[in-house]
Amino acid sequence: MTQPFTLPHFYMPHPARLNPHVDEARAHSTEWAREMGMLEGSGVWDQADLDAHDYGLLCAYTHPDCDGPALSLITDWYVWVFFFDDHFLEMYKRSQDRAAGKAHLDRLPLFMPLDLATPVPEPENPVEAGLADLWARTVPAMSEDWRRRFAVATEHLLNESMWELSNINEGRIANPVEYIEMRRKVGGAPWSAGLVEYATAEVPASVAGSRPLRVLMETFSDAVHLRNDLFSYQREVEEEGENSNGVLVLETFFGCTTQEAADTVNDVLTSRLHQFEHTAFTEVPALALDRGLGPDEVAAVAAYTKGLQDWQSGGHEWHLRSSRYMNDNAVRGGSPWPGCSGMGTSAADVRALLAATGTAGAPPAPAGQWGRLRSYTHVPYQKVGPSRIPDIRMPFPLELSPHLDRSRRNLTDWVNRMGILAEGVWDADKLRAYDLPLCAAGLDPDATPEALDLSSQWLAWGTYGDDYYPLVYGHRRDLAAARLTTARLSDCMPVDGAEPPAPVNAMERSLIDLWQRTTAEMTPEARRTLKAAIDVMTESWVWELSNQLQNRIPDPVDYLEMRRATFGSDLTLSLCRLGHGPAIPPEVYRSGPVRSLENAAMDFACLLNDVFSYQKEIEFEGEIHNAILVVQNFFNCDYPTGLGIVHDLMSQRMRQFEHVVEHELPILYDDFRLSREARAAMGTYVADLRNWLSGILNWHRQVDRYKDEWLSRRAHGFLPGRLPAVPVPALG
Repeated sequence: MTQPFTLPHFYMPHPARLNPHVDEARAHSTEWAREMGMLEGSGVWDQADLDAHDYGLLCAYTHPDCDGPALSLITDWYVWVFFFDDHFLEMYKRSQDRAAGKAHLDRLPLFMPLDLATPVPEPENPVEAGLADLWARTVPAMSEDWRRRFAVATEHLLNESMWELSNINEGRIANPVEYIEMRRKVGGAPWSAGLVEYATAEVPASVAGSRPLRVLMETFSDAVHLRNDLFSYQREVEEEGENSNGVLVLETFFGCTTQEAADTVNDVLTSRLHQFEHTAFTEVPALALDRGLGPDEVAAVAAYTKGLQDWQSGGHEWHLRSSRYMNDNAVRGGSPWPGCSGMGTSAADVRALLAATGTAGAPPAPAGQWGRLRSYTHVPYQKVGPSRIPDIRMPFPLELSPHLDRSRRNLTDWVNRMGILAEGVWDADKLRAYDLPLCAAGLDPDATPEALDLSSQWLAWGTYGDDYYPLVYGHRRDLAAARLTTARLSDCMPVDGAEPPAPVNAMERSLIDLWQRTTAEMTPEARRTLKAAIDVMTESWVWELSNQLQNRIPDPVDYLEMRRATFGSDLTLSLCRLGHGPAIPPEVYRSGPVRSLENAAMDFACLLNDVFSYQKEIEFEGEIHNAILVVQNFFNCDYPTGLGIVHDLMSQRMRQFEHVVEHELPILYDDFRLSREARAAMGTYVADLRNWLSGILNWHRQVDRYKDEWLSRRAHGFLPGRLPAVPVPALG
């Protein structure tokens, strides 16, 4: 069969190595698969299929240093996961039997108990039998923290099948950003990373959830998934009718040829590998120092990082050899620097990682490598405006509070009392142009006058802080002061009724005032929840500042997740939930449908803001945290194309919101056996979210904050290097 495109030249800075126990793993996995019922009689595989796929070779390349028993166990895991994928295809995807597929998936977590003393059901098929056996053989050697993380990754991997089946049923090709987000969330690479820990060293629990380790795993995931999409396009798209493939997604959305889409996927894959290397070489050593990791813990992180590198190289080598994929005339990867090869060409060289944490000697990484990356070469303050506003669908009607004018007057009085207009960041003209009470009046049209004032003031405080960090600490290039400010802001919100510290600036003074008035009647648990939401927002401002100081444009998925925090979405939702009291059980808020509903609303609102603020942020503020710029950088496209992707993603999020309300919430109510009172409270909560969406759109359309005329007037005579005379907390 003719290949649909020529495989590109892959970036692969260090060579694959083969585990010497490969034949042992092959023999063991064959015997094990037959014992589990995966071969003759399964209706899915026979011996020839297993031999052709050669999962023993895959694992020997991806785990080159582990001993024979460990390699055999890991190979069994991969035999199981690929058998599951093909079994699900034959049983449920071909027939598009979603109900039966969901029932099959719902049973599988029962075979992964955190406590091995917990009994498991009797297996009913080879997938269940294999999972039960593997879990019992694997988890005794690992901590409870690893078990929990690996169980979640396995469930996500299995749930990918339902997402793919839903897309097949709908005949829908995902948006490019949505695809990368979902592929990372439910793809197999986070699961593979868990097995890398088993083969190398378990990551210390104190840093397992940290941002640098998460970025390592996510960039590893993206690279693994996108590489697989290139090699598996012919099998998945042309033979199986899949539409969850990155090449297909790009050629469909951009209207380009398959070859052009494949080349673009490879460009994105390369950028993910670059980001992995940068994170391993700069952020991971800093994390080790910041958390005070001991030598053994540093060595474990280094071994894990090297294990992820080995997986990349070995996975690529296996794709070149396996009959499962198209690989005719494939060109082996190599270093982008002529004359260089091997581990020394990678900035993630583990020797350098250890040296940076003071545990080993090593030469520095090659200089100037990172200047090659688009993410770090953005030129700020480019002329881009005025912002282009597409036709934005809003199915929910706008309602405004009748107390709007009163709240406008009271907000002016409050910001003056707090000293916000005296610090050089805001003035009266900005406060008028931002008109935050208009936003509050749309978000909560039924609020009492006092509640509307409080909402307006919270919006003002959050917007002021979001402006304050880049203007003050960004221009001063003072990340340490920003971190100190963030820590002090957290101290301004005592949950036990203690006295807060004496405020040193308007941001602290206003937060203390809002906290005391908002939480006066709250339980300690409610205060902790609200405090956590505010901490998430303020810590995300530090993340933005760190990127700004590096001139690093984040990737789209990372950006979307952090954007919910920087926009204050968690704070808004927390305040919104408070109005519904105990009628809605906490487990309902934690459920998948409700989180999906809230994330859809948050993403729509955040992306809406980025569409309107594009000129303000890119042209006048030199900002890099805007979804359109993020997409432009990630896919190497122009403003109109980036805007088209973001607008499409907004539309998808709105449809997702409506779908959850119409189809998923009624099932959720029945599953949780919610009372009539709780169902009514959820109905009110949904109405609040609808008001939030329509109110935010109205505010963006009405205020001067994002309009070209006002921005141009305010920018007259502006010097990016000029610092406002703002008091900041003293260091020390």
